[in-house]
Amino acid sequence: MPESEARPRTILHVDMDAFYAAVEVREDPSLRGKPVIIGSAPRQGRGRGVVSTANYEARRYGIHSAMPISQAWRRCPGGAYVRPRIAFYAEISGRIFDIFRSFTDQVETLSLDEAFLDVTASRRLFGTGPEIATRIRQRIAEEERLTASVGVASNKYVAKVASDLRKPDALVVVPPETEREFLAPLPVSRLWGAGPKVQTRLARLGLKTIGDLARNKPDFLEASLGRKLGRRLHELANGVDVRRVDPRPGRKSLGKEVTFPSDVEDRSRVERTLLALCEGVAQSLRKKGIAGRTVQLKLRWDGFETHTRQRTLERPADMTEALWPVARELFRQADDPRRLVRLIGVSLSGFDHPEDEQLGLLRDDDPATSDGEARRELAKTMDAVADRFGRDALKRAALLDSNVRGT
Repeated sequence: MPESEARPRTILHVDMDAFYAAVEVREDPSLRGKPVIIGSAPRQGRGRGVVSTANYEARRYGIHSAMPISQAWRRCPGGAYVRPRIAFYAEISGRIFDIFRSFTDQVETLSLDEAFLDVTASRRLFGTGPEIATRIRQRIAEEERLTASVGVASNKYVAKVASDLRKPDALVVVPPETEREFLAPLPVSRLWGAGPKVQTRLARLGLKTIGDLARNKPDFLEASLGRKLGRRLHELANGVDVRRVDPRPGRKSLGKEVTFPSDVEDRSRVERTLLALCEGVAQSLRKKGIAGRTVQLKLRWDGFETHTRQRTLERPADMTEALWPVARELFRQADDPRRLVRLIGVSLSGFDHPEDEQLGLLRDDDPATSDGEARRELAKTMDAVADRFGRDALKRAALLDSNVRGT
């Protein structure tokens, strides 16, 4: 039997430490030791953008990704605010991923600064998982003068938890057969799919740590959280994650846009159109069985000037209810009421598997099911009706007077 089948897999989760901010500090040493916030101009607290990322000095002020830049400025007016240079970061990211691929071709890209690596077949050439992780971190430090945190485990979930545990600049190894012991003392917030509402529900059940969940029977969690979510959380709590590292590049984004027949002044019409586009994108995502983490808005004025804004979600989404509020907020931040709108579009990238808790809701009146799961089943039913009878067979009330199609 091949070594890769006879022994547990060795999975690395590599996560660059505050990547964008670290690059800017590297390029401008005068920023070292200062709070560095990557995002749009704060304009003395009147800025309308959001934080892309913040270094660890800035995080001490409570600043984090996706926070409104105005709020970040109020918390830390003396910080260094730097506009993002995505193309430059992507160039550096490409070199870092070349380092990954010098050890294995099994590299799953999560973002510019994050990846899963399956090094099971590489152990014979390069040593153990921890040895490979150490060599990768050393090369990143020597060649790019940046730091990375790496988790080493037998599956993707545990490797991800491990890499997050002691950031920045850390290596955490979870040997095979110790996954459950490693996870047991951690809070339930470390579980994929356990958002704030799920955490509240678990706390009411007296379940505060991952070990608390692992010690319960799956039937109990399924009855309390819904069949699908309860089963998955029980598996994760026991350190079980059978998903494979997927090196296929696939498509990088999925989106839809509309050019209006004539330039539009009415913002309510633009927003109705944007809602329809979000619905179309969500339907396409569900058909493909994927979800996206990064929402990007595209806006073109009457003078053909194009603006884009994006925001990364806390968890991957494939539901209109999760995409629409973010897309609408991005539009309102980018909008100039004095201008006419020629084109509006929305896209998602950073694909992953959907999570039931993306809607952040649990039905307190019915503990046997999660609202997120019920809404997804309803959405799938609506998708099936639309496939059979056409996209206009079912419409949201907000779109009844709209001729925009979701796809």
